[in-house]
Amino acid sequence: MEENKNIIDGAETTIDTVLEKQGQAEKDSVKAVAETDETAKEKLPEDFDEFKISDGFKIFEEPEKEKPKKKKKKRGLGTAIWIISILLISFSIAFGIILAGADYLGFGKGQGDCVFVIKQGATTAQIAKDLKKSGVVNSTMLFRAYVKVKKYDGKFTSGRHVFNREAGYEAIARELMKPSASAKTKRVTIPEGYSVDKIAKELETQGICTKDDFIFEVQEGIFEYDFVNQIPVNQVHYRLEGYLFPDTYQFYYDESKECAHLAVDAMLRNLDNKLKKEKIDINNITVFGKKYTFHEIITLSSIVEMEASNNDTEMPKVAAVFFNRLRNSDFPTLGSSPTRKYPYGEGRYNTDPRGDEKFITGIPVGPMCSPGISAIKSTCSPKKDFDYYYFVTDKSMNFYYNKTLSQHNATIKKLQAEKNWIYEE
Repeated sequence: MEENKNIIDGAETTIDTVLEKQGQAEKDSVKAVAETDETAKEKLPEDFDEFKISDGFKIFEEPEKEKPKKKKKKRGLGTAIWIISILLISFSIAFGIILAGADYLGFGKGQGDCVFVIKQGATTAQIAKDLKKSGVVNSTMLFRAYVKVKKYDGKFTSGRHVFNREAGYEAIARELMKPSASAKTKRVTIPEGYSVDKIAKELETQGICTKDDFIFEVQEGIFEYDFVNQIPVNQVHYRLEGYLFPDTYQFYYDESKECAHLAVDAMLRNLDNKLKKEKIDINNITVFGKKYTFHEIITLSSIVEMEASNNDTEMPKVAAVFFNRLRNSDFPTLGSSPTRKYPYGEGRYNTDPRGDEKFITGIPVGPMCSPGISAIKSTCSPKKDFDYYYFVTDKSMNFYYNKTLSQHNATIKKLQAEKNWIYEE
């Protein structure tokens, strides 16, 4: 028993010793933490917040770091658009440089010689424009810039020049500065009332160009005049019928097909100049309160020309008769004989009240000849307060006007009795 008691006492002593050491260790640990806490506190920023959890322990709150903002996805799309734009601009510039270089060097403009005529007093701007129309240069602005840089401005000579279509700017400029080649011209008169066929035949007879070359230019030639763009080409027999202004010209001639183009252009340019001189606005023509297209005016002018050629006094009256009939539903046609003679095809005719002859209903689809400026002016400004619907002429081209069909027929019978009717054999 005593032995067992000693063993128990020894165990208790051992336990007390262990507990004592454990307590001392805990105290040491707490002391170490406290010392560490004091040291850490000295190193922390002054604005650091602290709060107590229990005696002897202090925890410091670390400031929360700001989260980085996410980049917007639109930035990537904007970058892509910017890159594509730069590429497109670069491509356009490169392509423009290639085209400019080709034009400058004369590449891709066709083959063969080109006959080019500089008009007397033409400016560099006009010459550049004409060169482009002839297909010699593609850019008037670039050619003018080249001429200015090279100090060729004002040095081009008027007259006829010949150069290869593949010539570059320098070769073209040097040719245009040379004295004009032997320019062969011929004086030719185109009378009022001539049709395209008659004009073509006359120019071929005079040795200006062939009829085929002339007709080709009439139908297919490129001419930069506003009235040309207004022509209903799918309806008319000849595209430029009525627009080739009758006058006396000095036409260039040689074996080149260019002469046909120059002849047509000269007549169109003359018409354009005459219209501007007379202040006729082709886009704003009103007659008796109704608007008409310039093509309709030229068409009516051609009929006035054929009915009253070279008679400036009667032309405004004849024009008034036509407009009176157009404004009155009782008269479906103009009642003009020339409208029966032009090849407009079937289905466009109506029987005139005065007889069995067929006439075009309303205004024909196109001119029948080239009217002079008097016929054009008379059509734009017909005689006012002239209430007649019929007219007839005698062999001396005296005009007789009537308001009714019975009066008109009576006038014809009287002229026939006198053997003075224009159609009397």
